Amino acid sequence: MNIPRILIGAGASGSGKTLITCGILAALQERGLNVASFKCGPDYIDPMFHSQVLGTRSRNLDTFFTGEKVTRALLEQNARDADIAVMEGVMGFYDGVGGTTTQASAYELSRMTRTPAVLVLDCRGMSVSIAAYMKGFLEYRGDNQIQGVILNQLSPMLYQRMKGLLEKELHLEVLGYVPKVDDCVIDSRHLGLVKPEEIPDLLERLKRLANILEKTMDIDALIEMAKGAPALEAVDLKQEDPCFAWHLPEPLPVAVARDDAFCFFYEDNFRLLEEMGAKIIYFSPLKDREVPREARGLMLYGGYPELHAKILSRNRSMRKSIYKRITEGMPCVAECGGFMYLHESMEDMDGNAHKMVGVIPGGAYKTPKLNHRFGYVHLSHGVEGVFGQEVGEIPAHEFHYFDSPNCGTDYLAKKPASTRSWECMHSNGQLFAGFPHFHYYGNPQVAKAFLEKCLQYSHRKGKR
Repeated sequence: MNIPRILIGAGASGSGKTLITCGILAALQERGLNVASFKCGPDYIDPMFHSQVLGTRSRNLDTFFTGEKVTRALLEQNARDADIAVMEGVMGFYDGVGGTTTQASAYELSRMTRTPAVLVLDCRGMSVSIAAYMKGFLEYRGDNQIQGVILNQLSPMLYQRMKGLLEKELHLEVLGYVPKVDDCVIDSRHLGLVKPEEIPDLLERLKRLANILEKTMDIDALIEMAKGAPALEAVDLKQEDPCFAWHLPEPLPVAVARDDAFCFFYEDNFRLLEEMGAKIIYFSPLKDREVPREARGLMLYGGYPELHAKILSRNRSMRKSIYKRITEGMPCVAECGGFMYLHESMEDMDGNAHKMVGVIPGGAYKTPKLNHRFGYVHLSHGVEGVFGQEVGEIPAHEFHYFDSPNCGTDYLAKKPASTRSWECMHSNGQLFAGFPHFHYYGNPQVAKAFLEKCLQYSHRKGKR
């Protein structure tokens, strides 16, 4: 597995790594390279920006969910035909699970995949202190993979002097600088960043940024650094876990809600479902009138349903269709925003309640700040298992500003590197719904249990 690859990390969140990563992707594409992009960690929004630049879907690489071997396998699968793979880090380079570990950090991803790392450093208010700051990152872990730095928000007049200082004292390759670019700022929202389609002329902005980076960065040196990444031993997932080899005896159509309200996906989840024999059918709870009639399973993922609560409520035929399908026994997976949609009501961003599907008693409501139940968790002690099957411990992630009086009690969520835990999930053998998000490569038995339940439901439907 010989893939040229680079990881763009940062000293801290807010250093500009998403914007600069998108600019680098655009610059590489302008050169005619076939680029594969990845986001470190559970973020849904940043891959949307990568995809907007490249025109192809970006992927997540998350070592908490998938560990070293499966993460490497996902890298290989998704970058197999690419000229170069670009990974965007998460938070600060060493920041990981629990706030006190490096687990699931950009550092861990670069180490496990032996990917050269380049740090984006916000240089506002610094000069010589930049050297001391970078020296700390270089010495904190001996296997850090850091080979270069990009100096963001640095004066062009200061750049050559700082480049000479850093390369002389730290033997670190300085790949360039990024001046202040006011018209390329990406605004934040309650779940992170706004979606790319909400930013006027985004592609034009990023192309302008790419042209700036061609002048202020050494893109050729970045490419050479990526080419220097060592070959990795290929991983056969079917040997790692026999569940990856499991396949339905017949193709089954599964309906997946996908529109502006439901847009948070790990794209690799769909790959695994399709490899197991599912036929994915996308539909829109905002625009369509009913769940696709041929569907034998239903998946409602997260997104921003609260921003579209009025339209979702007014689409009564869709709400009735989903209610009817679920109460008739169709297997359903619902995560976070999809879980909120299944409630009797849901508040919008102004606190106004709107009628929803009605499968989950109670109303989802807005809270003033990020819910205290957030971050990585392990789910265990499922009373009914997942669709009636015991699947073992399940890695998951929560991040939401909304809450519910009826979050479920069928699983226990435990924080890693912490003593905190809480009950969650509705899991009754036919429904698997709650605030946690799941990556099926972290526990493929979850996907298998869902599809087996869909097969049972399909056979019952066929006998009627």
